[in-house]
Amino acid sequence: MTFTLPDHWVWDFWLARDGDTHHMMFLQAPTSLGDPDLRHRNASVGYATSDDLRSWTVHGTVLEPSGGDAPDATATWTGSIVGADADWRMFYTGSRFLRDGEITNVETVLAATSTDLATWTKDPDVVVAADARWYETLDAGTWHEEAWRDPWVFADPDGDGWHMLVTARARDGRERDRGVIGHAWSRDLHHWEVRPPRSTPGAGFAHLEVPQVVQIEGRWALVFSCDATHLAGERAGRGGGIWAVALDDPRGQYPVERATLVADERLYSGRVVADDADGRAVMLAFENVTTDGAFVGTLSDPLPLRWDGDRLVVAEVVR
Repeated sequence: MTFTLPDHWVWDFWLARDGDTHHMMFLQAPTSLGDPDLRHRNASVGYATSDDLRSWTVHGTVLEPSGGDAPDATATWTGSIVGADADWRMFYTGSRFLRDGEITNVETVLAATSTDLATWTKDPDVVVAADARWYETLDAGTWHEEAWRDPWVFADPDGDGWHMLVTARARDGRERDRGVIGHAWSRDLHHWEVRPPRSTPGAGFAHLEVPQVVQIEGRWALVFSCDATHLAGERAGRGGGIWAVALDDPRGQYPVERATLVADERLYSGRVVADDADGRAVMLAFENVTTDGAFVGTLSDPLPLRWDGDRLVVAEVVR
């Protein structure tokens, strides 16, 4: 059954598994705001668990903005979780809006720790920000935000530390077509070295949101989201949604220019995980908009995935 809350919108989410239980963190904002566009300034992180990815038990709020001048002063946004047993680390986006009534904000990757995935403590020593050597910053004056969000952290396949992928924008290129996959590396999950992007600008995306690198049927893929209003170049004027591209090596360059749609804009922020029922790769996503463009703000049931040549596709028709 679709995951929904009676008094909150729900959108981006991320998952961790401990034994037979799936733990989901999700962005939430009260529907009492009236305008769903205001949810980004009022986002906190909710928490739910499931044994089958279909029926969820909600456990309340686990992360809220810090206020003041903190990097997460205004809102806590999308992240990812790594770890096992009683040593879990969540990397999440801190958002700080600079002025009321404007969309100008600075995004920073922050961290929190937990022993049980239910109670989280922010780690003030982990602050990963965009590096102006390679990435567009707010000071450049070319975009309304300093994009450095949606961290996806995964272990190097050969054991050489940890990689972090980030929604970012390159410092050079056509203004609207600077979306790239940012990259940082760490040996210990605590000290992070920002490195050049894993993709190049000019691929047709103003941003590549909620990136995830995952193996599906033995093949690596990059999955990300971009809506129609943020497509650029030759992609402009087409439909957006959830995108994917096959990768030869998750440690190499990502050919984002070859990305194709997996699901249209009715779904967004796709996350791939193994289904307990048969071990197949499935994708959960948040139900984004109706056919007439109205925001929905709930989460979908799992959708099975398969490869069709080099294209990743949903194995069943998306309703």
